[in-house]
Amino acid sequence: MALYFFRISHGDYAGASDQGTEFDSRDAAWAEMTKVCGNLLGSISRNLKPNSEWQMEMLDEGKKPVFRIRLVADALG
Repeated sequence: MALYFFRISHGDYAGASDQGTEFDSRDAAWAEMTKVCGNLLGSISRNLKPNSEWQMEMLDEGKKPVFRIRLVADALG
């Protein structure tokens, strides 16, 4: 089992969880990340400003990114 941590970044804010979660595989870690991200996406998108970005990363035990999901809001024109 490997230990993973979540990190969320939005504008000037970036914070990683202090408590890691163990998963049996990278696939299991990815499945949990997409589930958590999906649960948050509605409230995140309702509060996202034009020309901003929100992202969630899954970090390994060394706190290096393994996966990243980004939501980017671009104002065009």
